[in-house]
Amino acid sequence: MHYVYLLESIDHAGQRYVGMTTDLTRRFKEHNAGKSPHTSKFKPWRLTTYLAFSDEAKALAFERYLKQGSGHAFANKRLW
Repeated sequence: MHYVYLLESIDHAGQRYVGMTTDLTRRFKEHNAGKSPHTSKFKPWRLTTYLAFSDEAKALAFERYLKQGSGHAFANKRLW
């Protein structure tokens, strides 16, 4: 499975992150351990939403969508 996930910083209000992985548990632990340069300064994180895709291309397309303007609006309204 391919997971698209949304994280929200616990200590830094308004800081959010969208990512994709095949091992959600491992990746979430890495974010909270500071192993990702994009998220380390805003840890700790909480997992707010994840979606599972059997098709990698569909997961990648959805992740890209969430990182764009209309995808931000969709996520803000429906996923956070």
